[in-house]
Amino acid sequence: MTLQIGVRCILDTPSQRVQFILGTEDDDEEHIPHDLFTELDELCFTDGHVCEWKETARWLKFEEDVEDGGERWSKPYVATLSLHSLFELRSCILNGTVMLDMRANTIEEIADMVIDSMVASGQLEEAVRRKVREAMLKRHHHQNEKKLSNRIPLVRSFADIGKKQSDPHLLERNGLLASPQSAPGNLENSKASETRLNGGSRENSTVDFSKVDMNFMKKIPPGAEASNVLVGEVDFLERPIIAFIRLSPAVLLTGLTEVPVPTRFLFLLLGPFGKGPQYHEIGRSIATLMTDEVFHDVAYKAKDRTDLMSGIDEFLDQVTVLPPGEWDPTIRIEPPKSVPSQEKRKVPFVPNGSAQNESFKEDQHQTGPELQRTGKIFGGLVLDLRRKAPFLWSDIRDALSLQCLASVLFLYCACMSPVITFGGLLGEATKGNISAIESLFGASLTGVAFSMFAGQPLTILGSTGPVLVFEKILFKFCSDYDLSYLSLRTSIGLWTAFMCLVLVATDASSLVCYITRFTEEAFAALICIIFIYEALEKLVLLGEHYPINMNSQLDNLTFSTCKCSPPSNATSEIQQVWNHSGVTPESISWAELTVKECSRLRGEFVGTSCGHDGPYIPDVLFWSVILFFTTFFLSAFLKQFKTRRYFPTKVRSTISDFAVFLTIMVMVLVDYLVGIPSPKLEVPDRFEPTSKNRGWLISPLGPNPWWTMLAAAIPALLCTILIFMDQQITAVIINRKEHKLKKGCGYHLDLLVVSVMLGICSVMGLPWFVAATVLSISHVNSLKLESECSAPGEQPKFLGIREQRITGFMIFILMGCSVFMTSVLKFIPMPVLYGVFLYMGVSSLKGIQFFDRIKLFCMPAKHQPDLIYLRYVPLWKVHVFTLVQLTCLVLLWVIKASAAAVVFPMMVLALVFIRKLLDFCFSNRELSWLDDLMPESKKKKEDDKKKKAKEEAQRMLDADEGIAHPYERQGILKIPVKTLKVRLVERGFGGGVGVTRGTFFFSYPFYI
Repeated sequence: MTLQIGVRCILDTPSQRVQFILGTEDDDEEHIPHDLFTELDELCFTDGHVCEWKETARWLKFEEDVEDGGERWSKPYVATLSLHSLFELRSCILNGTVMLDMRANTIEEIADMVIDSMVASGQLEEAVRRKVREAMLKRHHHQNEKKLSNRIPLVRSFADIGKKQSDPHLLERNGLLASPQSAPGNLENSKASETRLNGGSRENSTVDFSKVDMNFMKKIPPGAEASNVLVGEVDFLERPIIAFIRLSPAVLLTGLTEVPVPTRFLFLLLGPFGKGPQYHEIGRSIATLMTDEVFHDVAYKAKDRTDLMSGIDEFLDQVTVLPPGEWDPTIRIEPPKSVPSQEKRKVPFVPNGSAQNESFKEDQHQTGPELQRTGKIFGGLVLDLRRKAPFLWSDIRDALSLQCLASVLFLYCACMSPVITFGGLLGEATKGNISAIESLFGASLTGVAFSMFAGQPLTILGSTGPVLVFEKILFKFCSDYDLSYLSLRTSIGLWTAFMCLVLVATDASSLVCYITRFTEEAFAALICIIFIYEALEKLVLLGEHYPINMNSQLDNLTFSTCKCSPPSNATSEIQQVWNHSGVTPESISWAELTVKECSRLRGEFVGTSCGHDGPYIPDVLFWSVILFFTTFFLSAFLKQFKTRRYFPTKVRSTISDFAVFLTIMVMVLVDYLVGIPSPKLEVPDRFEPTSKNRGWLISPLGPNPWWTMLAAAIPALLCTILIFMDQQITAVIINRKEHKLKKGCGYHLDLLVVSVMLGICSVMGLPWFVAATVLSISHVNSLKLESECSAPGEQPKFLGIREQRITGFMIFILMGCSVFMTSVLKFIPMPVLYGVFLYMGVSSLKGIQFFDRIKLFCMPAKHQPDLIYLRYVPLWKVHVFTLVQLTCLVLLWVIKASAAAVVFPMMVLALVFIRKLLDFCFSNRELSWLDDLMPESKKKKEDDKKKKAKEEAQRMLDADEGIAHPYERQGILKIPVKTLKVRLVERGFGGGVGVTRGTFFFSYPFYI
């Protein structure tokens, strides 16, 4: 037999009822929620007679009202509703006509069906049927429509230029041109006509697409539907009539809506005179509810009036009431920069610390397939190649954007100076064996190869400080023991390349999963701070070459002189310079020499206007300071220009993309016009090795003993750690989940390309290049994508990064061609490039959680921001975690700035072990909020899995009270709810099981 059990539903609260409604799955596509555009139209009168429906407000996300002057839309704002109007709306839905899934093709059919339902239910009298129908079918006048008598004003704001240019693909994108109802009529050429149907009429309201506001149409997402709210007061009704209609399918009713999108919902409220403001507020209330993320979904999935009531009740549970004496309701609230997620309203509540919540956090930190060890030789590399191969064509196609051009110009200027500066420092350290031209050539060669073949082409390669320290130590070692520096360096480079290939073959990159946010942020923060520090340091060092005359007296300016005189102590080195130049001290006219000639012949500068290196040059240092800080602030200002109020969106977006390049161009022009001789960028103008004693190919043995090739493996091990850590930590930062990368990454492939190019650069006597953290972060930030069709007042949504290979490729191609562009590059002031470094360092600090936690030390608890980890982790533990990270950062800085910089990669590696020790001080739950969870051993995972399964089973047994049902033979039959297999069918449309008014009916087989 089958026992039919009626179980009173435990969905006691509106929130639970709404979660149940949203949890049901519909077989048809008609109940799948779409984005909604909501329009509020009100009846207006002329000479006491109903004239037309006039648009008074609209909603995409936030409310926009037609201002009292009627000539413009208001600024979008957060709708503030009176509690009374919400309760009146609830009463309207409860007592009015509700028609769901109505099938109609025209507004006439809709009007007839609604009126028939009202008459049948007694809500409307037969005598006024025709008048109600005439009112419903009146013409709709929208704000964007202009009267024919209006003339185009002679003066237009620049922001309006280009707004009315229609996009031929815009309507097709929204799927409108294919609709048979979308054939436009010509409003200007057609006369008002009446269609007689059942004694009623409807005035022509077709809309010419040429009059559609295309600028607003672009903000409507593809596939959006319309919700029309019609409210008004008439003289032939004694009590209000209300109707809520959901069409199935949505129909494009031409002329009804401001933009040609299909209508899904209609809300009608007509009532007697005297309550116009009250009707208006009820219309605003239902329109605002339709923009609410939860009620919007309920409206699509509701099966009856009860479901709609549950949606309204759930909305009322969530609203906040402001006291009338403490807030002016006429004040319009600005849309927030970020809107909180409403997902918690859609899913059942999960207590903190529950097993489900914990498993969610753990799933959030699961290692991706890119870092899974395959157990095969080159297994990870093969998977990387398979993962990246399908995107090769899109990596080229996706670069066809103005944003990519802006990124190329910005990063080219940003990369040039450090590469040349690094080459100059390397030339000083190696006495010209490797200098600026080798640095330029090596950067271009390595960068182009990496951009073409790497697994993550968004990474930008550059030089690093520890490499420079290593080169200095190696050169000194070779000088002390009379060894060939270039040959020994080539041997070390080849060994390093071989060891990196071994790491690739053994899937060693899978160890990257142990590099958590703790290590990432410490390393990234250090590099950002180094960029900021070195930018300021280079500015200060300009004071040594362009000193300020601190002891000058204005009254003695007439006595200020600076002359060149012979050196007081002519050393043997100076004698060599004279002999090489073919001059003697007696033959030199010292007083007539220029500054450069005096410096070349080792003369001394004498006079009150002289510094150590020559005469004081007025204003250079101060002008350099002005150029430096102006570059920084102008770059930051133009980058944020996208969020300003001036100019059209496209102009603002373009200025923001080209911010740094525009800044450099402006500062170069200003510097040129002012004419103060600021220090300029110096680029080699000939493509040949700096040293005459070397070529472009270096022997790994050369004049060195044979054993040096074997001994080179020892320093190569240190270099391998340096290359691996620098490359992979930067790659982890670039591949963060918050960047929303869609094409995957390739840690093994990246390391392969770097190791191959490292070997090639070693053989050619070029510097070694590895991933540069700040340059890579700046590259990613310059390619961020945001939504184009954001609603008015809504902040554009971050969509991801424009992933492609062309920007990196072009950056390094231009760098290689810089030798032939010296006539242009010589105009770029060095202080401007230092300002760009400062900007990159500061901008890369954004988004680093570590600095947010540092600010909490000086902030009282009541003023602290609502950071998610502060909700789940005690404040003192947050401070302890931050102090540990800060201590590691200080240690990294001390090692980096000292003579022990060569062991810097070992300290970075030590961060991973320090982070592992934190597992003993913090729980997994706390670390999951403050950091990422580190991978655990296989045995521990299995033990934890068994333990959790056991706890879950026990919890279910304890919590499972079951369903008590009276049974005639034994009194009570108790059935566990979780063991029931329930099939839910709507009562009235199917047999068997049904759900009606909060009661579940279960068909459960019971055997006696």
